[in-house]
Amino acid sequence: MKRDYLSVADLTREEIELVFRLSLEMKEELERGRGKREDLSGRLFALIFEKPSLRTRVTFEGGIKQMGGDTIYLAPQDIQLGKREAVKDVARNLNRWVDGVVARVFSHDSLVEMAENMDVPVVNALSDLEHPCQALADYLTIFEKAGRVDVNLVFVGDGNNVANSLMLLTAILGGNFTIACPEGYEPTAQIIERAKEIAEKTGASIEVVRSPQEAVKKADFIYTDVWASMGQEAEAEVRNRIFRPYQVNSELLSHAPSHALVMHCLPARRGLEITDEVLDGERSIVLDQAENRLHAQKGLLKFIYQ
Repeated sequence: MKRDYLSVADLTREEIELVFRLSLEMKEELERGRGKREDLSGRLFALIFEKPSLRTRVTFEGGIKQMGGDTIYLAPQDIQLGKREAVKDVARNLNRWVDGVVARVFSHDSLVEMAENMDVPVVNALSDLEHPCQALADYLTIFEKAGRVDVNLVFVGDGNNVANSLMLLTAILGGNFTIACPEGYEPTAQIIERAKEIAEKTGASIEVVRSPQEAVKKADFIYTDVWASMGQEAEAEVRNRIFRPYQVNSELLSHAPSHALVMHCLPARRGLEITDEVLDGERSIVLDQAENRLHAQKGLLKFIYQ
């Protein structure tokens, strides 16, 4: 059966837990110097990147090669999805050549159209709607730090694609998700609705609030991201003013429990959404998150192709 991973909600809790187990197994193997595997031997992947990337490209390309597969990197100028050629035509051609597609795109609709026109798996490496691979790595990191996933995760800032995926994943895993954001900058309405539907079945809690100080009072993990994502550069000046009260800094951390750890998906705009002293501080686990992108994605691919 073909398995796409376009949204966090494409996996059940049981499947997510399996991905975590596979991820941790391969992480341990790599740390012991036995990282080379043959799970993807003979498989070729197209990496379609409409946006620049450090973590996503290195961890997917590196992870696939560690598992015995190979990749072809397709930069923005190579394809120009929907411009030089229709998305479905790109998909139908790639379908004849590769065993899977990992795509980092501007429009989530492009991913959906690709998946509909391919017999091989399509993995969302970032879209305007979700960043589901980031969320997997984040919760793998949370599990390593807390020993459980039903934690209080507080997101401070813009209700963007990362917030959307974290909200959905928290709902599936039965935890508590609170986002503190300015009015008009909430996560996508359909994502909030879907997360709350899932939460009714899992016992999770989903909440949107305005005050970051109130939000972090019971936080186990405090998460932030850039205020202006790629493609929103023209809004940056306005957003910087609106989001200034939502900066994750030492003053905000003073309202949180002493055990609360700080997360960021990177890249960070130092001095904007987060200060240097917090990003580089002892409560920051951002590099653990970044490292786990490699392991979580390998676990995901193992699951998809097993």
